[in-house]
Formats: sequence, C-alpha cells, structure tokens
Amino acid sequence: MKKIITTSIAMAAMLTAVAAPDTEEKDSVAGFEFKDIVTIPVTSVKDQNKSGTCWCFAGTSFYENEIRKAKGDSLDLSEMFTVRHCYADKADRYVRTYGKINFAAGGSALDVPYVWANYGAVPEEVYSGLNYGEDKHVHGELDAVLKAYVDAVVRNPNRRVSTAWRNGLEGVLDAYLGKLPETFTYKGKTYTPQSFARSLGISPDDYIAVTSFTHHPFYKPFVLEVSDNWLWGGYQNVTLGELREIVDNALTNGYTLVWAADVSEGGFKWNDGVALMPKSKEEGDMTGTELSRWVKLSDKDRASDKFNFKGPVEEIEVTQESRQEMFDRQETTDDHGMEIVGIAEDREGNRYYKVKNSWDTNQKYDGYIYVSMPYFDAKTLNIYVNKKAVPQKIAKKLGI
Repeated sequence: MKKIITTSIAMAAMLTAVAAPDTEEKDSVAGFEFKDIVTIPVTSVKDQNKSGTCWCFAGTSFYENEIRKAKGDSLDLSEMFTVRHCYADKADRYVRTYGKINFAAGGSALDVPYVWANYGAVPEEVYSGLNYGEDKHVHGELDAVLKAYVDAVVRNPNRRVSTAWRNGLEGVLDAYLGKLPETFTYKGKTYTPQSFARSLGISPDDYIAVTSFTHHPFYKPFVLEVSDNWLWGGYQNVTLGELREIVDNALTNGYTLVWAADVSEGGFKWNDGVALMPKSKEEGDMTGTELSRWVKLSDKDRASDKFNFKGPVEEIEVTQESRQEMFDRQETTDDHGMEIVGIAEDREGNRYYKVKNSWDTNQKYDGYIYVSMPYFDAKTLNIYVNKKAVPQKIAKKLGI
C-alpha cells in the first residue's frame, strides 16, 4: 500500500516523548486496528443531538481543554449560552443587511471567542438551553421560528422597521432556551457571565484561526468565503504542508485544535470510526473475479464502490492544487466542527488524527473518529489553535 505521508526521525522522537506506553490502546473495526501514539486528556464527549451547533460544541470543548491544560480543572461549560448570543447577533446582522447574508444555526470556531469576549461564559449547570420540553437539544422548531421571524422583519411591511422586533426575538429565545442569567453562584462564588469568563484565564487574543487556500496570498489574513462565517472573521493563510505542521506541533506539545471540515464524503464512516479518501479503482488493479463484478456496475455504483472498504486502502494523493480545486468546485464544503485530540497509526503504519466529535458516544470509539492524512489534507476548511502551538518559523511568517 502506498503511504501518502512521511515521518521524520525528529517527529518520531517527539511522538515517543509525549506518548504514554501504558495507556496506548488498540481497537479494531471493519479490519482496522489503531494504535494511539499521542492522546491528549480531554473533557467528556457531548451530544449536540438535533441541532446545528457543532461549531459551538467543538469550540467550547477546545476551551475546556485549554483550561484543563493550564489549570487541571475539568469544567463543563454551557454551549447554549454561546448559541443564544449568536442567534441574537446574527439576526441583527441579517436585518441590517436586508436579509442578504446567511441566517441559520451554523457558525464557526470564531463565534465562541466572540461571545466570550463580548458576553462572557457560564457553566452548563447554569444555562442548559433546554427550556422546551426536551432532554436533548432539538432545534428544528426553534430554527424555523427564528428564520420566519427575521424574514418577516426584513420584508418590512410597515415600510420602516419597528422598535419592537428585537424584543420579540429575545422573547422567542427566552421561551426556547431560557432567560440569560445576569448573576449566578458557582462553587460558592457569585459571578456575572463576564467575570466568570475572566476567571477561567482564556483570552481570545491568544488564539488564531488558520486555513490553506491559493485564491488569497499566503501569510496574510482573509475572510473565508463560507456562509457560516457570519462574523466575516479573518483566517491566516499558510501552505498545506504548514497547516499539517501546525497540527502536529500542537498535538505533540499537548494542545488540541478545533477542526472545521467537510464530512459529506462517502469515506467519512462515523459508525465505523474512520475517515479515508480512497483512490478510485482501476481495471488493472483487479483480479479476474473482481473485474467481472466491477464492469457490471453502473457508473453510480462504481463511484460508490470505492467507499466499500473494510480496512486500510490506497488513498488519493492530495496537493495544494487538488485541494483548491475541491473547494472552488464546492466539492469541499463547510459541514462540521470537531476537535483534534491525538495522533494514531493503523496496522500498516499510516498516520491518522484522532478526533473528538459531538454526536454522543454510541459508536465504535465512544464518540471519536480516526481521520487519515489524505482526508485531513483534502477536506479541512480551517483550524483554530493556541498561538503558542504554532511552530516559530510559521509564526514569524504570520507576524504573530
């Protein structure tokens, strides 16, 4: 099997240094066997359930783990406090732009620091956002009601926007998610959301969002053109190789990362706990029996047949150019946010990133998935990471 990546002696030494041999795990599923080389201790896997709030679950988990790394505290912070503020501010921008931007449940990793900086944070026990008769997050009705409401405001039937529409929006959010706390008591201390956020030691200025595309200059920030970037936030631009360098350096030094990616590919097999970018099958690679079956398949079935893998397979080689083409042709879209928490290998020595998801724990790896290097290279939209985790030579190019 062709290996898409190379591993330097220096990297191998770093990985060995941070690995904990007595905690390395081996699991097999559908012919895969993964060995965890680097696994960063993290807070528990959560469940976004039927809500489009993966961006907040990933970003909140990331901040929880930054706090854990710095202080050793394992906190459970409220996602819905952040979601609530984003719904309100997104609605304001939607109305101000006459409905010409996206208004939906989705967001980006930049939304969490935005809320922390402007509104603060609260523990999960203070604001669960479950005020509508459900035990888990189910936002279908809420999203539909909010969209209908802001669209009615944008239509401007009074010929000028009323002074009441924001109060009406807050009423809807209060009804579904609950009223926002002005003060609360946590572990015997009284806080406001702002003072609680300050007590956690997180400064949004210490973090950076990074991507890798050629339609903008490298080493300069640009507004990433995806609909969920409603903040019009800036992303630093590096080469594909440097993007991977940042991830590797972060993980080997104990830092996790937020990962925004396209998970719509057939090779993203959540229940099996693995994501690959298989190479298309060619006639010359098949035995007689395989070939006789393959030639009888329809074009659609042939296209999907490459995703019928039961173990490691040869994957496509991803270049800066092919990655860009996938984005330009909208084959790579902004689908999902997760958190990269480790490095692993399969039985053939191919490297993977271990990724924490927010789709509960009822799958093969209890809420985690192993993502191959080609999948990461092809389908990454961006990462969000502590500036201290960026290699010095790259940080210098970015001016951070």
